[in-house]
Amino acid sequence: MNSQTLSRNFGIATIVLAFSTLALAGPPLICHPIEIGPAHSLPWVDLNYQKGNDGYDLKNLTRDTLAVLDANPSVLVRMETLRRATIYARQDSQVAKELLVRLHARATDSNDALTSFDVGYLAEAYKQWMGRGEPNPANSLDGYGLIQKAIALRGSDPEMEFAAALVTLSGPQHDHDAHVQKAMAGAKTDALLAQNLASSFRQQSISALLTSGKPE
Repeated sequence: MNSQTLSRNFGIATIVLAFSTLALAGPPLICHPIEIGPAHSLPWVDLNYQKGNDGYDLKNLTRDTLAVLDANPSVLVRMETLRRATIYARQDSQVAKELLVRLHARATDSNDALTSFDVGYLAEAYKQWMGRGEPNPANSLDGYGLIQKAIALRGSDPEMEFAAALVTLSGPQHDHDAHVQKAMAGAKTDALLAQNLASSFRQQSISALLTSGKPE
């Protein structure tokens, strides 16, 4: 292999690595997929999704999201479903608003743990994924407060504690530490939660990320 070829290959590898790093450099609620095993969620999307690609019709987003959530899946499935829904919703402000309004109304009507969690987690995901200057219907909602309410209603739920730990990576620190401890304790009897804690984000495990309180 001559020096020119080596240089070209090195350049290509550098570009690939740069794009790979960028793909991992986003907010944890959005850029870190949640492992859900064989469970059903929304159709898979990636962070390069644009309106009209992948054959997904955005007008079905609210219906499809509610269908998954109303099937009473685990909290981990809810987290992944709402992550994917947020990626889609960013493409259309009216769709984003419709989904949030429906989940908020659903939580108000039922006042139970899971519906409160759903709207709270979606609100926090919106806040992480929708940039400044973009319409964001979640700005007036205290998503973390709704997740706290869900935890209080639910009682012991390590997967919900895991969600709250991700949401509070930037604080409040005392709350974050408490959520981390409860999630890690629960992972001893929850194999899928343990798998998620061991998975990587920005070249560190999620457990290390949660313990340090910031990505490397």
